Amino acid sequence: MSVLDDDAIALVGLALILKNKKQKKREKWAKDWLLKRKIYSHVNLLNELRFEPLDFKNYLRMDEDTYRNLLSMVAPLIQKQDTVMRKSISPHERLAVTLRFLATGRTYEDLKYTSVISSQALGKIIPETCDALYRVLRREYLTFPTTEVEWKDIAQLFEERWNFPHCIGALDGKHINIVPPAGSGSEFFNYKGHHSMVLLGLVNANYQFLLVDFGTNGRISDGGVLQNTTFFEKLLNEELNIPCADNIEGSSKQLPYVFVCDDAFPLRTDMLKPFRQSHLDCYEKKIFNYRLSRARRIVENAFGILANRFRVFHTQINIEPKKIEKIVMASCALHNFLIVNSATSYAPQKCFYQEDIANGSITTLGYNVENSNMHSLDRRNSGNIANSAKQVRENFMNYFCNEGTVPWQNKFIA
Repeated sequence: MSVLDDDAIALVGLALILKNKKQKKREKWAKDWLLKRKIYSHVNLLNELRFEPLDFKNYLRMDEDTYRNLLSMVAPLIQKQDTVMRKSISPHERLAVTLRFLATGRTYEDLKYTSVISSQALGKIIPETCDALYRVLRREYLTFPTTEVEWKDIAQLFEERWNFPHCIGALDGKHINIVPPAGSGSEFFNYKGHHSMVLLGLVNANYQFLLVDFGTNGRISDGGVLQNTTFFEKLLNEELNIPCADNIEGSSKQLPYVFVCDDAFPLRTDMLKPFRQSHLDCYEKKIFNYRLSRARRIVENAFGILANRFRVFHTQINIEPKKIEKIVMASCALHNFLIVNSATSYAPQKCFYQEDIANGSITTLGYNVENSNMHSLDRRNSGNIANSAKQVRENFMNYFCNEGTVPWQNKFIA
């Protein structure tokens, strides 16, 4: 008898054993305490917290009226039908547990004891609800400018609040630490020695995201993060309807409309970044860096508010990448929604970057990302920079040091 015959006999024998083996019967449809959701669920706690508004806000990161409004918007997308076997988990329970997950970053296994929903069910409910939140909120609260008028409105607000004319957004990116999926190897391994995915954000002067792009794995070079976006492709092809250069209001100086960013991004005619510290050999460059920093800090502050309010960003997110994307995008959309509808509780004045222009000190750095799992993109080498881009930066520098000066700027430079 050949070796092949022996293997065939062994396989047949194994098949017979598996066929005759009795399938282990499931002892229960569900654990008894999970069937008592009406009694033990945290929605009962929410009913009590209604009489303590500050505790309600802290629990879900919004007041009751804002929560009810949000629930009415998302409920049609997350409503499930009851069956003859059991009653479905209500939209109220689904939304509340999702918001609590975002607010705390607790594991599904931990959340099941307060929500009285199994961790397996939470693994489906939370990403589904996040996806529904993003789809509902992006239509009104996460809209990207499409006309010259909209871009000019953004620039006007930056000039009024941060004395930076023709600024159409502050751009930055953050590495979000994750637990890498099995078998991914070094795909998500970044230069800081962590596994991550990258969140790219463009923010207006009101700390609201105009654009968020998430999903690039941390291994991609930081220059490649921007280049992989549809936003950058359209920017290169001049398809964003950005206004042409024109005169600053009240001045004869003509300057282009630009995005402000840090050293992780390229210097372009439509993208300004600071002079490197080693190149600060004159007063004018220091003034430019200070003025640019005032406008650029808005995006840093927005990330800080996001991470401090949704403390899932303080954890190493341990979910498969596609579901992480839904969680991050929903968080950004919720950030904008709450800035508009619940600003005093979600982002009070203490959250924001402020300066004391009387003595040249920063009174608050705003919420930062120091204690979160967000890490800055790596700084790029200058490389070859087009002369036209350098000239645009120098034009802004000259404006800030002459007719565009502000009385306190000298107090903020060393």
